[in-house]
Amino acid sequence: MNAWKRSRSPCGLPPKFNRSRAVFVLGKIDEILAPEQRKETERDTKFVELGCYLCEVWAGQYWRLESLKCFDEFLERRFPESRRKAYYLMSIYEHLPPQARKELKEVGWAKGIEPVKLARRDRQSFDCATWLHKGRQMPKEDFKKAVEKELTGRETEPWEIVYFNLYQSQMPVIEKAIETAALMLGSDRSRGYCLEMICADFLAGANLDNGDPETLLFSMTRFFKFLPGEQRQEFLEGLSEKAS
Repeated sequence: MNAWKRSRSPCGLPPKFNRSRAVFVLGKIDEILAPEQRKETERDTKFVELGCYLCEVWAGQYWRLESLKCFDEFLERRFPESRRKAYYLMSIYEHLPPQARKELKEVGWAKGIEPVKLARRDRQSFDCATWLHKGRQMPKEDFKKAVEKELTGRETEPWEIVYFNLYQSQMPVIEKAIETAALMLGSDRSRGYCLEMICADFLAGANLDNGDPETLLFSMTRFFKFLPGEQRQEFLEGLSEKAS
């Protein structure tokens, strides 16, 4: 599933292939990512610049210079450990105002994705200075919770966006499994919860016979979380009766 489908250029460039510019931009990306050039912490100070170049690669289709089929294939080569980081960097560059980008080096890319969620919602009224100050002062997890509370009005668990490709032939069985899990859990559960239940069910089944008891216990614990209050009580009472 390609999460970066836009009808316009994030950097304001026309979607026209420019070979000389493509050579320059790809060279700059490789320079920033080269492990022999910088340590990871030093590369992170270049994340705004890297996000801009990645947006330009997407907009100008510069990946065609390497005879690749699509932008995702380009990211697989440059970010083999996680394309998600590349999409985060692009979101930071596209959605945060220019004045914010100058201060993001003090915040870091991992925190920088959080105010993007607010910038998307608030647009011109986004309080950039306040949230960048919070980002500098607060630990990463606390900052994520603060952003989520601002967005939803309530405390919530930290969450991440996960990107991966699915073939069209795989979609029907996956959608059916998620729909079935939603019927079991209730319509108020998100697709993320439904996917967690499916995975927990798989882990529990895989570890029933001569498996890892710790993994089985973990899966059972996650299943217990999905039960409504009354059923949780019935489950605990049933365990107490069997134990006595």
